[in-house]
Amino acid sequence: MEITMRVFRYNPESGQTKPRYDTFTLEADPSDRILDLLENIKAYRDSSLSFRRSCAHGVCGSDAMRINGHNALACKVLVGDLGTDKITVEPLLGLQVIKDFIVDMEPFFESYRSVMPYMVSNERPADGKEHLQSVEERERFDDTTKCILCAACTTSCPSFWSNDKYVGPAAIVNAHRFIFDSRDQASEERLNILNEQNGVWRCRTAFNCTEACPREIKVTQAIADVKRVLIS
Repeated sequence: MEITMRVFRYNPESGQTKPRYDTFTLEADPSDRILDLLENIKAYRDSSLSFRRSCAHGVCGSDAMRINGHNALACKVLVGDLGTDKITVEPLLGLQVIKDFIVDMEPFFESYRSVMPYMVSNERPADGKEHLQSVEERERFDDTTKCILCAACTTSCPSFWSNDKYVGPAAIVNAHRFIFDSRDQASEERLNILNEQNGVWRCRTAFNCTEACPREIKVTQAIADVKRVLIS
């Protein structure tokens, strides 16, 4: 099938002051991934096209972008999934564009680091072995361990678009993973961080984050979990 692909382009180093769109016509199979089409353009049409990619299997999260108006991983979306022969690919919203699809992820990672996304445990079990958990204790936070830090959820959030100081869904998901871990001892500190002005209360429950997550994490539910703990 013939695909018309409209691709966002921006390179300030070349003196370009405004973004533009380049259009490419490609032969594609319904089973081809959007990443395959971008690789084709870069290899055979325009080697200056810039985007992040690594594992190409939906694990690293590096190739998150907007595909026909929705955040997704280019390596997971198939041409046949879109139901159209016209495809528009753009960078994530809410983060500064460095070049083409490459955005500045540092503000995103700064928010991630702010919620202490690591285990804090100063006590050793009495038998000197590992901390044990029941199946039920593990299930309490299992869903939020799936985050791959692609930023698809945060950059789909209207609250983040209007206020880039908002910690964002991804940071809350990663805080949730430790807040509800029975082995961790810093839940109160994380809850205090998320209870600040730009914390969890800026969420307006739009569900964009849940829809955008390529790992199918129940992001909105995780945010609601944290809110319930804070008001309990």
